[in-house]
Amino acid sequence: MAGTSHGHTRAAWTGVIIAFIGFCVSGAFMVLANPWGFWAGLVVVALGGVVGMAMKAAGMGAPKATRTDLSEVIAANRLAAKV
Repeated sequence: MAGTSHGHTRAAWTGVIIAFIGFCVSGAFMVLANPWGFWAGLVVVALGGVVGMAMKAAGMGAPKATRTDLSEVIAANRLAAKV
């Protein structure tokens, strides 16, 4: 994965940090036997996903990879094999 920018964007980091905070809140309230706090933490986890997707839609995520036609890839491999 080092060759890609998978997860190395502002959108990914922000979404994961928000979800992690929600996970910690939910875990703490689960130990304290407080169901309202537990569910509030899960709402924060879901909010992290929504924020991450919104930031990706705003252009702060990884750019989409360009696709090449399979025939172009085959032709390039044949040329490289002949050289």
